[in-house]
Parts: sequence; structure tokens; C-alpha cells
Amino acid sequence: MSSKLKITFFFLMSLAMCFGFFHLFVHGTRYNFDRLHIFLFNLCSGGTIVLYYTEGLQNPSHKVLTFLLLSISYALLTFFEYYVPAMVVAIILATIVESIRVKAFSFFPSDFFKFEVPVYKKFHQASLLCLSMGLVISSGVILNNIYLKVIKLPKFQLDTFFLGFSFPLSLITMSVMFSLIRTDFGRLIKVLKNIGFWVVNLGVITFFLFILLEMEIPQLIIATILSACVVMIFVLYRILGVEEQQKNFLTSGMGFLLCTAITGMLYIALHLSPGYDSFKGQVVLRIHSFVSLYGWNLSGLAVICRYNDFPIRLHSKHVIWLHWITVLILAPYGYYSRPVAIVAIASYCVLLYLILFSQGSQRIKEMLQSEIPVSAL
Repeated sequence: MSSKLKITFFFLMSLAMCFGFFHLFVHGTRYNFDRLHIFLFNLCSGGTIVLYYTEGLQNPSHKVLTFLLLSISYALLTFFEYYVPAMVVAIILATIVESIRVKAFSFFPSDFFKFEVPVYKKFHQASLLCLSMGLVISSGVILNNIYLKVIKLPKFQLDTFFLGFSFPLSLITMSVMFSLIRTDFGRLIKVLKNIGFWVVNLGVITFFLFILLEMEIPQLIIATILSACVVMIFVLYRILGVEEQQKNFLTSGMGFLLCTAITGMLYIALHLSPGYDSFKGQVVLRIHSFVSLYGWNLSGLAVICRYNDFPIRLHSKHVIWLHWITVLILAPYGYYSRPVAIVAIASYCVLLYLILFSQGSQRIKEMLQSEIPVSAL
């Protein structure tokens, strides 16, 4: 990835985090800064990285660059509530994604149903399909909520569906992880990997439907099943993952994913409990959001951005600790405190700089020259 592209993603991802705290500094406005907070990270940065990774070119193609520019315009249009042009842009974006997906895979995702197709390829195609479908569905939601108003469910809101743009990033991270799991352990492991694929995809879709229908007990059941699946995938990756330098960072990412499973179930449980405290619920939900976006999703995007640059310092314990402190402590606390928000933004920018621009250490270079396995680090 070129330095210009890294600088672009650094700027967009940093700006995304900043907008997550804008409510502390800007008052008396009807605009929802969370939309920019989510879109600049998930759709603009994450979506572009997924397409760039899919094409596998040294430099982004015209399609990828067009997607980046249009996704930024989509973020601004929805933020300023210019919904008609936003719907048009969303359809164009979905068309770009589909053109890249069909070229890399096929129009109909028949690979999903083929046992012999590697699971990491299934997750990869599912990520692209989810991205294009999310864009089309978001246009449908805008059309319904702003103009037609046919579906009137309380949860059938724009911002509920906009959160779905994080799912393609989760799927591409799964793809990267599964590509690093060894394949020489027989049919049982292959079956477990395919079970993981279907449970994750169908489970999240079902969970989202239950959210729309406000069915909380089924939400808790699905969340429990998804959590068990995440634990299974974590065990598979820890035991069978090849000893590449990326493993420590992706293992840390799985830790974030386990945290999202816990916070998600805790939020549902709190909501079901007598005397529900809405503030406590919102705090848990805020932790869940930061850990999901800037913990789990960032872990996968980081590895993709530096995929051809290893070995680098990304595996460093200091980087991983900074990641956890920033995402799990500073960012959620900073949502309610201006001084902590400033510290959280600064910490995140340092983390992002280390992720995107860190170089290989001298020790790594010496070990490579002496043909000592980098995994020994």
C-alpha cells in the first residue's frame, strides 16, 4: 500500500474517531455526528480497504478510488440529510462493489454451498455481498422512512441500519484469520470451519431481525449461540493458526470480539432486568460500539493494510496494550468527558500511526538475514 493511501486512511480513521466525541464540543445542532463517526471508519475507510484487498493490485484501481470518493460524499449527504442524492450514490456504490465481487468470484454466491471451497474465500465473498446489500438496503430504508412510510417499526430507523456497515469488516477479518488456519487436520476441522461460517452469517442476520422486531429473549438466545461460535473460532485459530507475525495481533482482535459478545449479552440482560437503568445500558452499549469498531474491526483492517509489509512492529506487546487501553478504557470514558476524549483521540492517532507506518525492527531484519524464523519473536 502506497504512502499516499496510508495517509488518506490515517486521516479518515482519525477524523472518524474525532466525530465520535463531537457531541461534547458542539451543542444546539440537529445533525447526528455519529453518522460521520460510523461512516468514515466503516464505509469510507473499511469498505475501500476491502475492495483494495479484493483486487490485490499494488495501487488502487479507478473503481476503488471512485468508491472512496463517492462513499465520502454519501457520508456527507446522509449527515446533512440530502436523502435523494444519497440514495442515488448508494446504488452507484453497490454497483461498484458488485462489479468487483463478480470479477473476483461469481454473480451467484454458489461457493457458499460447496464444501470443498476454502472457508476464508466464503467469508471474503460474504463481506463484499454484505457491503453491496447494505448499501441497497440503506437506500430502501431511506425511501421508506422519509417518503413512503410503509413500515413503521420503532427500530426500523436509518441509524440502526447504518450500523450494519461494520459487518462487512467483521467478515473480512474472519477471512484473513481463516486464511491463516492450517488445512492439514482432516475433515472434522473442515466441518467446524464451515459451521463457523454459517453460524456467524445466519446468526447475525437473525439477530438483526430480532432487533427490528424488539424480541429480546430470542436476541439473548442468538447472542449466546454466536458467543459459543466465537469461542470455537478462537480455539481453532489459537491451536491451528500458522505462526505468522500477524497471529498475535489477530489473536488480540479475537479478544476484542469476545468482549463484544460479552457486552452485547450484558446489554440485553440489563434491558430485561427489573428496574432497567437506561444510563448503565447506554454505557455498556457505548463500550460495545468502540470495542467492535476500533478493536475487532481495526485489527483485521490493520493486517490487510500492512499485508505485504511484514515483518513489522505490529506484533509488539506495547502496540497491543496501547490498542486495548485506548479502545476499552479511554474511548468509552472519553465519550462522557472532554479531557479524557482529547487523550483518547491522541492515543488513537498514535496507535493508528504505529499500525500504518511502523517499520520492521533492526532485530527482525537481523533474524531474517540469519534465516532465524520471525515467529521466534
